[in-house]
Order: sequence, then C-alpha cells, then structure tokens
Amino acid sequence: MKIIQSRFICLVFALLVFNSCTSGPKPLTSQAIRPKQQIPASDKSFRYEGRFDFSDSNAPTVIWQASRISVDFNGDDLKLLFADDKGQCFFNAEVDGTNSVVEIREGKRIKGATFADLGDGLHHLVLFKRSEAAAGTVRFRGIEIDQDAKAWTPPPVPYKVRMEFIGDSITVGACNEDGKADQWDDRRTHDCTFSYATLTANAFSADYRNIAVSGMGIATGYVPMKAGEIWDKLYPETNSPSADLQSWISNIIFVNFGENDGSFSTVHKQPFPTNYTTGYVALVQAIRKTYPAAQIVLLRGGMYNGAQNESLRNAWEAAVTQIEATDKSVSHFVFKHWKPNHPRVADDRAMADELVAWLRQQDFIQSYR
Repeated sequence: MKIIQSRFICLVFALLVFNSCTSGPKPLTSQAIRPKQQIPASDKSFRYEGRFDFSDSNAPTVIWQASRISVDFNGDDLKLLFADDKGQCFFNAEVDGTNSVVEIREGKRIKGATFADLGDGLHHLVLFKRSEAAAGTVRFRGIEIDQDAKAWTPPPVPYKVRMEFIGDSITVGACNEDGKADQWDDRRTHDCTFSYATLTANAFSADYRNIAVSGMGIATGYVPMKAGEIWDKLYPETNSPSADLQSWISNIIFVNFGENDGSFSTVHKQPFPTNYTTGYVALVQAIRKTYPAAQIVLLRGGMYNGAQNESLRNAWEAAVTQIEATDKSVSHFVFKHWKPNHPRVADDRAMADELVAWLRQQDFIQSYR
C-alpha cells in the first residue's frame, strides 16, 4: 500500500512540474513573430534607377547591371520579393549602410533576401544589380515588412550629372572578383559595383546607366548581337523592344568597343573586320541623333587588344578622326592601364583613376562639378 501511495505522490509532483513549465509565457521565439504585410513593387515608395521593363508595374523586370531600387521603411524585419528568375542574378542589398549579397539562380532557392533584427527605427534599402543583363533577369515584386510598419520614398539623391556607359565585358566589370583565371560559370564574382564605370560615376556623384554586354563587338564578337543592335534596346537581345530613351537623358556618354572585335578575330585566325570603322561611326552617329546635346567620350583599352592590337588601334583611330571632324562635342581617351585577362577590382580602380583625372581637366565637365 505504501508503495502505491509513493508512486501516486511522485506522479502528482511530476504533473505539477510539467504544468509549471508549459502554462507560463510563450517562448521568446513565438513572441518575436509579427504579422507581415507586402508592399508591392508598384508602390510609390520605391525609387527605380536604370532601364527596367515596367510592362507589369507590380513586378517590373530588373535587367541591366547597375540598376538600383531604393526605399525607406521602418520595422524590425525585411524580406525582398522576386519572381520569374532567369539565369543568374546577383544583387548588393545595402541596408542602413551594411551590404550583403542576394543570390538568385534559376531553379534554386533564393539566398540572402531576408533581414531580421533591424530594430524598429527608420531603415534605408538600396538594391543594386551587380551581375550583367546577359547573365540573367528577375522580376522584383516588392518587399515584406511588419504589419504595423510603413514605407516611404527616400530623399532625392543630389546627383550632379548623368552618365551612360556603353560597352562590353570591361565596362560590365566581368570577372573582376575572380582569381588568376577568368571564369563564367558563377557570375557572383562579376561585380559591376567595382567596374571602372561605376567608380567613375561615383567620383562625380553621377546618376548613371551601364548598358554593356560581355563578348559584344562592333562588327564581330563572342555573342551574336552587335553594339549597334543593342545599345538602345530594353533587353540585350536583337528582337527586344526599344527602350524609352527620352525619360532619362545622359549628359555624358562613354563608348568603349573593340576588344572583342580584335580578340575574336585573332582566336579564329581571321583578319580584323574591315567594317569596324564604318560600324563604329554609325553607332556614334545613332547615339548623337538620339542625344543631340550630350558630350560623347570614345574610349579604348583595358585589355590586350585595346592596348596592343595594331589593327584595332588603326581602325579605332580612323573612326575617331572621322567623328571628331564633324562633331565638336566628341572627345576620346585611351587607357594606359591594361591586363591580358579581364580587369580585376584593382585594375578597375586604376582605370577609373586615369579616366577621372582626365575628365577633371576637360572643359565640358566643369559645369557638373
């Protein structure tokens, strides 16, 4: 009998202990979960800078490298919303000055799109597409924040000038975070943030666009499209609709082509294309027709062919001479710094330093400083 009473007392004690452990406050993890709301991409709080496809305002397609999306918000949590990813897309997501990489690979789970424990104060997001348009695109659907939080349009950025960079992989910043060898399988290491174009634009507090495609040339190259077929398109495709080139007009346009014309011809044991000069002149004339008031800067260099290929140099100089003879708002610059492989970040900085120093000496830049 005593044994039964003892077991009963133990059972009652165990039940009391269990109840005291489970009937108190909910775990902190449960308390931290807040109801959420979605702010669609069409909301006026978002600022878009770049060449986007807005045919679906609730999910605009982010296409070109260096495209930016910014928004201010409050609340403790943030989630970036995407859809219809194609290829590879990598973004720098800067929240309150701290940067991280958002990784979007077609058919795989998106990485780095959720941010927690931000605090309840005001926050600032800048989403920067670091990978190039030809590598992949994705639709931006907006953000998810706390139910009781709000979103606002950020204060205007005090830009001093508008710049547009039209070129190939050198302008994109391709391979600039690779090791000794260039690689194209993983575009995470291709970062337009540190391209000479972005660094140059930042030096002048410029709003800018980067319309460049790796492998593309004037007359030939490693991709089927040519510069004259792509520079004014919404997507980097020959059958793409034209972009709206009047909603954002550049003050200074940089053109850098020739590396692929020289490289592709050499690799395939072909003579340098005889129609390079004609094609180059036609491209610049088309740009001038679209932007009659812009200053156009013709660039050459960054890799072996731009620096050392005599056939390219002669063809490029012939084009420059012809263009500058009739257009006084065209000038040219040749990079001294170059590498046999694609420029790495340090090379991009060296190229930008050269270009920035030259620009600061030009009369046309003075009104924008």
